Amino acid sequence: MTERDQSAAAALDQGLLDDPFGYLGRHDTGDGPVVRTYQSGAEAVTLVPEKGKPVAMTEIAPGLYTAPAPNSGSYRLRTQWPGGGEHEAEDPYAFGTVLGDLDLYLFGEGRHWDLARVMGAQLREIDGVPGVAFSVWAPNARRVSVIGDFNNWDGRRHPMRVRHGSGIWEIFIPRLGHGARYKFAILGADGRVVEKADPLARQTEAPPATASVVAATPDFAWTDADWMAERGRRQASDAPMSIYEMHASSWLRPEGDPEGHFGWRALADRLIPYVAEMGFTHIELLPITEHPFGGSWGYQPLSQFAPSARYGTPEGFAAFVDACHRAGIGVILDWVPAHFPTDAHGLAEFDGTHLYEHADPREGYHQDWNTLIYNLGRREVSGFLLASALWWTETFHIDALRVDAVASMLYRDYSRKHDEWVPNIHGGRENLESVAFLKHMNQLVAERAPGAITIAEESTAWPGVTAPVDQGGLGFSYKWNMGWMHDTLQYVERDPMYRSWHHGELTFGLVYAYSERFVLPISHDEVVHGKGSMIGKMPGDRWQSCANLRAYFSFMWTHPGKKLLFMGCEIAQDREWNHDTQISWELLDQPEHAAMQRLVRDLNHLYAEEPALHARDTDPAGFDWLIGDDSDNSVFAYIRRGNDGDPPIAVVLNMTLNPHFEYEVPLPHAGTWRELFNSDAKIYGGANIGNGGSVHAQAGEDGRARAKVVIPPLGAVMLKAES
Repeated sequence: MTERDQSAAAALDQGLLDDPFGYLGRHDTGDGPVVRTYQSGAEAVTLVPEKGKPVAMTEIAPGLYTAPAPNSGSYRLRTQWPGGGEHEAEDPYAFGTVLGDLDLYLFGEGRHWDLARVMGAQLREIDGVPGVAFSVWAPNARRVSVIGDFNNWDGRRHPMRVRHGSGIWEIFIPRLGHGARYKFAILGADGRVVEKADPLARQTEAPPATASVVAATPDFAWTDADWMAERGRRQASDAPMSIYEMHASSWLRPEGDPEGHFGWRALADRLIPYVAEMGFTHIELLPITEHPFGGSWGYQPLSQFAPSARYGTPEGFAAFVDACHRAGIGVILDWVPAHFPTDAHGLAEFDGTHLYEHADPREGYHQDWNTLIYNLGRREVSGFLLASALWWTETFHIDALRVDAVASMLYRDYSRKHDEWVPNIHGGRENLESVAFLKHMNQLVAERAPGAITIAEESTAWPGVTAPVDQGGLGFSYKWNMGWMHDTLQYVERDPMYRSWHHGELTFGLVYAYSERFVLPISHDEVVHGKGSMIGKMPGDRWQSCANLRAYFSFMWTHPGKKLLFMGCEIAQDREWNHDTQISWELLDQPEHAAMQRLVRDLNHLYAEEPALHARDTDPAGFDWLIGDDSDNSVFAYIRRGNDGDPPIAVVLNMTLNPHFEYEVPLPHAGTWRELFNSDAKIYGGANIGNGGSVHAQAGEDGRARAKVVIPPLGAVMLKAES
């Protein structure tokens, strides 16, 4: 054994060989070509040439085998393992590079939009040999190996080649296939060996297991061409959008299995008919990108390219989306580019350095959530996340990305004291890197996924969130109206006796209603962490609380802006949401809960059917106050208008316990106005105080039309102008 063999054997045994492709495989020596392989723990290794007889290889050091190389042609290695196991395959170190120079260049520039189809673990055929091409970015690592069941999780067996200048490590392992579990064993710059899941994994083990899984690119036979062709129109600012926000694990549990949950196909069979019958236009899923801790509801994801294995395979998720589209229902995915958890198998200190996150905790650590913040100023990191956004919208036909925690991305001092943050290069608090990232993301989605939209959860007054990028905006399609949600919930939670002093909490939203394109959200955040349920927020006895909620929903569905309601709110669930249990569907056996469900269903259908309630959501001409200042009676009245020729709809709201039997309401013109909806109708659990089907508006001496309207207590009526 030569001196080089001795040093290489020692390095291999310790997992420290810095250039495995320079030593293992076929190489010329002064004594002729040889093949070297490292098979720690093997009983024997045989070299099987393409032509000629097999040759027993000599073990020159523990696990290190060598034999004269065949004169020409390929060869295989046949390995005998203790217990009688045998494996025969081509030598990984007989193959060339995996990634092309263009792939390396685009990755380094942060502009490789097809990362998930190129890096990570790719089923490939090289020189006619099937296998898996592995690659991972770890520029500061001293050694990276692929580990898995196929090599007994031994990091010495498959050390990878580094592509200098790019920081990417790669190897092709022949005869490996779909379903193989794997991780990367990384000897970091800090001298520690850590086992990391693949950041670009497209499939994972079901938690709490943490390995990545080799998966093919989903080759799904889509049947949603009609939906895809028209989804842009269905999600436009003049279209009705009513979103059912849901947590896939806790919407409904399998019968007899309160701790279980449905897979994608079974969930589709139950969820889609319900959503369609209820009149919702979209389903919004709390994040289903793989996440280690179920209690985070998906908001601390680690696998930005893998649908959670909790619910099945990537193909199963594609089938779910396809089924939604066939039923005319859009799918919105909560997507989290703001932060990631600190789990040891994840992105934290990935190569022994702060690779994906900022090194300075004032920039890289979220105090509120105990998570790490992506370093979006690093091209490779921003490109990684941009590729994730496109992966979901292009590969899985996702109709919208709802981007979580945008406010935390925009401000360097978000939730920090004055000495806990680092100013930008101009000395300001704006996070310029995040701003650039969000603009780029919105442009890419619009360009590469026609008809898909983006929605910002942004809780501040950052200007131009939904303005086009070329006009200085961030480029989102819609923004959650957190101010509206906060003010109106604060109002409706008050005892009606005191509402007259807080009249503006219900009217203020119209001051800025057209400054952005808004979604009105009653989300999961409003029914957790001790906030109680929606029905639990309402004051008064049982009848009053139900009437309050009916009136509030009526106000929400007739206010400018798209609608979002979290699951369970539509049936007035009494308890706040618990992700470990399903919705309290048994409540539908009680009349008041079934009535609330009927009210939400009817509001959805009215909203979709009446252009006046949606066609001018972003046009100030679509709304006028009829009565906005009657704080003494806590009465509100406004008109909603559609396009020319669409009958207008007047909405009259009474937020006190006192009915009004001849309340004078100004209307745009004289004539008959049909009572289109009454939240106090008996079918909704009310007392049936109403207008007998219609009211008649008469023109006064001043030329203005007025009608005397019956307004039920804690109730809302809609009046539609007859032609």
